[in-house]
Amino acid sequence: MALYLKAAEVLDKVEQKRGAVKTLVYDSEFQNIKQLFALVCETQKYSSVLQEIIESTRLLKETKLRLNIAKVLVYDLLFGRGVKCGGSWKAMMVKHRSRLQAALARIKVKQKVSRNEDLLPPRVQDKNAHNIPRYVRVNTLKTTVEDVIDYLKREGCSYQGTARRIEDLCQLSGKMFMGDVHLRELLVFSAKMDFHSHYLYKAGHLILQDKASCLPAYLLDPPVGGHVIDACAAPGNKTSHLAAIMKNKGKLFAFDLDAKRLSTMSTLLLRAGVTCHQLANQDFLKVDPLAPEHKDVKHILLDPSCSGSGMVCLSDGGSEEQDGERLQALAAFQLHCLNHALQFPQLQRVVYSTCSIHSQENEEVVSACLERNPGFRLVHLFPEWPERGHVPLTQCLRASTTETLTQGFFVAMLERQTTPGDGETLNAAPSAMDTSAPTGGEEQQTQQPSSEISVEQPQHFTTKKKKRNRKRNKRQEC
Repeated sequence: MALYLKAAEVLDKVEQKRGAVKTLVYDSEFQNIKQLFALVCETQKYSSVLQEIIESTRLLKETKLRLNIAKVLVYDLLFGRGVKCGGSWKAMMVKHRSRLQAALARIKVKQKVSRNEDLLPPRVQDKNAHNIPRYVRVNTLKTTVEDVIDYLKREGCSYQGTARRIEDLCQLSGKMFMGDVHLRELLVFSAKMDFHSHYLYKAGHLILQDKASCLPAYLLDPPVGGHVIDACAAPGNKTSHLAAIMKNKGKLFAFDLDAKRLSTMSTLLLRAGVTCHQLANQDFLKVDPLAPEHKDVKHILLDPSCSGSGMVCLSDGGSEEQDGERLQALAAFQLHCLNHALQFPQLQRVVYSTCSIHSQENEEVVSACLERNPGFRLVHLFPEWPERGHVPLTQCLRASTTETLTQGFFVAMLERQTTPGDGETLNAAPSAMDTSAPTGGEEQQTQQPSSEISVEQPQHFTTKKKKRNRKRNKRQEC
């Protein structure tokens, strides 16, 4: 019974975005970690199928079980090796076994499949075919990349140098590891490598973070000593990354509405050695942009709640109609957050990111925001990054298991347009982001060459500007 209670608890926390699956499993201190992790991951993979079975048999109404407890029990009964507990729960599952098996059989007939694996959504089946490497971010607040490499080599790991192509990462096995091709502070290991019990992880020297999740802070690249907001901050990996880029100087305001997630985040930041942060259990939408404490905020990282459809272990349960309604509500919330972020008077740049694959939460949100805020424009990010935003927003980045060997992700950067002077044009884009490691502040500006890339502006903004120019010319003629 303890196994199913703990698995349901982990699933609850994942849905609340209180951490990654593996981290939550290891933090649970359950006696058999591998058994718990396998049950949670497999239940997530079959989540939509399990929900359909549970709903069609009205299992929750008849048993009074919570949804995630019902899911893990039904998974083990129908897809696993049988319910592993005794007592009332096993008796309950045995009582309903025939009805549950019949419901599964009807789904197979309906979908014209014979194997359980064929019931998985195509997106989940595609993910199963790709092993994402294990990415580990070196926490430069406590150590250096070179020191970590030396430490791991002394432990018997084999350093293969820095990758030159994404494809090089597919060759890793055993204790082999490489430096990432794009992000200097990322080390890459084979998918089976585990660091949850490693000293460097427990001491906060290493952060277990997918490469795609590192992009928002890396690309925002706030200056050392700057004032920055992490709008929807928990569970805190991006916050710790921002602090490292800022070298723990300046002010890092981190907001989150969930008190429990914020508590978990506080522990993570303490372990990572972050000291420049100010945590607030507050809804970002209720944060006053004109408040005195925010008068110097020039950079915002916004990673709001999303469908999580890009996460390998997650799947969009429910019907298409339910998914459509949920996506519509999420997109409205995300647009509200992005519009609110642009209200901070000194804001220069905001990075908007999601772990979603849906255009409705990504390009469509950004497009709607630009239409409403013509004073901002898109920054062309990482020109050599292999996967771009959907046309016409190719300035944005996408990530996926197939193209970038990461979780599914989306990143866009909006920059305030400066008032053009004589000889300047509104259609000139900011400098493309360099692939070297960000250092922040004046140090970065002296090291990175800039190159201009044109960015297409919203049509209505260009038209308004032309009208204003014509009026100014007429006044000058008079």
